[in-house]
Amino acid sequence: MWRKLVSIMRFETLGPGGKANPLKRRPAPAATALVETAFAPNPGNLRMFSYLPPGIKAGAPLVVLLHGCGQTAAGYCLGTGWNELAGRLGFAVLAAEQKAVNNPNTCFDWFLPDDIARGVGEAASIAAMIQTMLDAHKLDARRVFITGLSAGGAMTAAMLASYPELFAGGAIIAGLPYGAAANVREALESMRSAPLRTPRQWGDAVRAASDFKGPWPRISIWHGGMDATVNLTNAQASVAQWADVHGLELTAAKPQQVDGAIRLSWGDTLEVYTLPALGHGTPIASRDAGTPMPFILEAGISSSSRIAEFWGLTEKAAKPKPVRIVPPVEPPVEQPVEQPAVVEQTTLPQIEAALGMADEPPTVRRNRIEDLIRRALTAAGLVKKR
Repeated sequence: MWRKLVSIMRFETLGPGGKANPLKRRPAPAATALVETAFAPNPGNLRMFSYLPPGIKAGAPLVVLLHGCGQTAAGYCLGTGWNELAGRLGFAVLAAEQKAVNNPNTCFDWFLPDDIARGVGEAASIAAMIQTMLDAHKLDARRVFITGLSAGGAMTAAMLASYPELFAGGAIIAGLPYGAAANVREALESMRSAPLRTPRQWGDAVRAASDFKGPWPRISIWHGGMDATVNLTNAQASVAQWADVHGLELTAAKPQQVDGAIRLSWGDTLEVYTLPALGHGTPIASRDAGTPMPFILEAGISSSSRIAEFWGLTEKAAKPKPVRIVPPVEPPVEQPVEQPAVVEQTTLPQIEAALGMADEPPTVRRNRIEDLIRRALTAAGLVKKR
């Protein structure tokens, strides 16, 4: 079972068919290079890297980055452009890095209880890194933010749940909600389709992770509509989780169109971007910041810049163009009687409508989802090609 999870996660680090992305990586400019930093305690046996742009002042914000499977801290910083933004906007960067001795494909262990709970494992190591940065550089403890991709996105959700008092905001990219899995088997199942739970159940998982009572971090969620590695239902579940934690009505979302992406927002508290044609990866606009590489995907929209804006680290970009999204005509897919509210509240009809699924019969929608899963398993070598 472990080998299956590694195989699927290995699909993140390679292109379709298992071939490496042909794009050449350019070396990180010396001015934005990460520096490995010592810290303690380190129960999760992780590595810590940091970047402080020239001229950074005491009281600056801190952005924490968690890479995806097969990636490195330096590669993720370079690809996503966060170090570039740090130089422009004046914040510090902390990038955690997994070791192969902990996970053979260098994925953060987002599905192991001993690594995501408060005070233990990898979560405790990341918390210690943050405190080291705050103390060493006199950064603003009220403006600490965290984001990550895929396994790093799922670990971001775990940090936001287990250490919410540390963060003013977070961003989950192609990740999974906190509490989606507690072992390898559940991790595989959750990647294929998020567990079916009510918003209250998802929210309870976060509330049970610590004794924190709020105010809760503001949350940005990004996911590709064609993601065949981590199913889109995980973005829907993440939205349900944090809407419940913040006490928001899912139906109160404001729909907008932003550079080809569909954005649903609940003021400055919660937002979700769905990119209909995007696969598995972090979307960037290299004209703005970042460099395309495996699973750092040119998409014409910079998730890093938009997230920084949402967190209040930069001036607002051009006002998004409003778009009218019609709720789906078809009723939700029938579910067992004991869970009557789950599909209605976690499917998010606005997202289905944005992806062109609103007018499709339930059977067609199911077939599309099953086809995405089948393609992911085929690429991972878990099923034979037809």
